[in-house]
Amino acid sequence: MNKPNMFKREINYVLLLLPALLIYCTFFIIPTLKTALYSFTNWSDVHPVVVKFVGLDNYIALFKESIYLTGIRNTLIYAVLAMLGQNILAIPLAVFLNKKLKTKNLLRAAFFLPAVFSVLVIGYLWNFMYSPSDFGLINQLVVALGFERINFLGDPHFALYSVIIASVWQWVGYTMVIYLANLQSISTDYYEAAKIDRASGMQMFRYITLPLLLPAITFNTVMGMINGMKVFDIVYALTGGGPGYSTETIVSLMLKKGLSEGFYSYGAAFGIVFVILVGIITFIHISLIKMWERR
Repeated sequence: MNKPNMFKREINYVLLLLPALLIYCTFFIIPTLKTALYSFTNWSDVHPVVVKFVGLDNYIALFKESIYLTGIRNTLIYAVLAMLGQNILAIPLAVFLNKKLKTKNLLRAAFFLPAVFSVLVIGYLWNFMYSPSDFGLINQLVVALGFERINFLGDPHFALYSVIIASVWQWVGYTMVIYLANLQSISTDYYEAAKIDRASGMQMFRYITLPLLLPAITFNTVMGMINGMKVFDIVYALTGGGPGYSTETIVSLMLKKGLSEGFYSYGAAFGIVFVILVGIITFIHISLIKMWERR
């Protein structure tokens, strides 16, 4: 192929990419750069017009205040536990629902259904189930077993983990569907050969199913971590960040401090810390998965 034709073909590819690139730059690159710029200023409701450069003062203040460190810690705990919970439950569930069952389509739909609803709806539903009053479904069961009522959302020791359970319940069906799609692409020849060699069900799962599920595992774990780092809506619906600051996350604090309370430069600095943190965790996560693939 001569050079003019190659150049023309490349130009066509570039033109096809331009709309997506324009949207990406408009809604991510430019806002991120502006956020980074404002994070080095004193912009707030106190200084709405006369904005001065303050260097790293906002970043230093972030790591001096315990509330921000609490938000980062809660976000990391939520992201790791929610990701692990969804995947640990979804893999055996997908394997079970990949078998020849008469009700498998109905069961698949039932497990996937919570992912269809709004996160706020799920939050209000679990708020009802967690309620310590007489109509709280879970506490009715706790009392029936002879224990005292538990204030799941009002106790700082239980609140964050209660939110994680609600989130896992909602998204485990979605994660299961990704694994199901991967399972259905695995050739049955592997399992037939393993049966001839008298491999047990656990051995087939360990040496055939699990290694061939790596593409789905990579996708689900990386996306689970990223979505966990961005969590806000389920926390807002269940606890609003309370009791105290026990369920505050990076995004909820960024919105409260950056918008509601008018400390825009603090919010901007926290946003940049969030972007860097997500990037580092995603890089480490993908590196660990690649190391596992090489084994």
